[in-house]
Amino acid sequence: MTNDAAGWLDSAAIDPAVHALRPDYRALLITAEGLRPGPSDELSERLLADAEQAARERFGDGPVEEHPHLAAWREAFRAFGAKPQRTRPSAEALLRRAPAGLPRVDRLTDIYNAISVAQVIPLGGEDLDHYVGAARLVRAEGDEPFETTAGGEPVVEHPSPGEVVWRDEAGVTCRRWNWRQCTRTRLTHATTRAMFVLDALGPMDDTALKAAGDQLMAALTDAGPGVTLASRLVGAAA
Repeated sequence: MTNDAAGWLDSAAIDPAVHALRPDYRALLITAEGLRPGPSDELSERLLADAEQAARERFGDGPVEEHPHLAAWREAFRAFGAKPQRTRPSAEALLRRAPAGLPRVDRLTDIYNAISVAQVIPLGGEDLDHYVGAARLVRAEGDEPFETTAGGEPVVEHPSPGEVVWRDEAGVTCRRWNWRQCTRTRLTHATTRAMFVLDALGPMDDTALKAAGDQLMAALTDAGPGVTLASRLVGAAA
């Protein structure tokens, strides 16, 4: 658990081995305190519906994976040995679901999923009260614990050696860059302090990355007017 969100942002780091793999990678990290969690509601429904409409207008019936940012993410996944047709970058996975309707999970998850789809950017959220120490993006050794579920039961898995993962002092918080989050730090109906990761590669410039972050922060403020926000850009253009 971290009590100082601003200090926590300052401690976040991207390992040089990840920069070597993709020198164009940047992460916009946003912390939010004073959030109002809970089930999906009118605000999150409106954001998801707007995102679904934006996806229909942008892609129609065309293949979403040909979007320049998603194509770059597919290349990044292949570079560390993942097969993007089996384990898709998170934004691509969501956009593929948009025509039939995006999932309705809870108000905080719905908000960041809507921004992910609207801005075509991988975006995830973590509960800061369950985070242990600094956030680090590294290439895995292969023995790090990753808490998840299988068949409805809790299990501990391990990433592949060389896999790009987000981690803290207790283990892996997100596998394959932005593919799957762990259960330990996922957002819940009790989450009031969170951090969000917006992942950008070369086709998304810093102006577009900032615009995505601004849209997320505006939505979080609408969802909880007393929220306190902070952000930091980490990476090549930081």
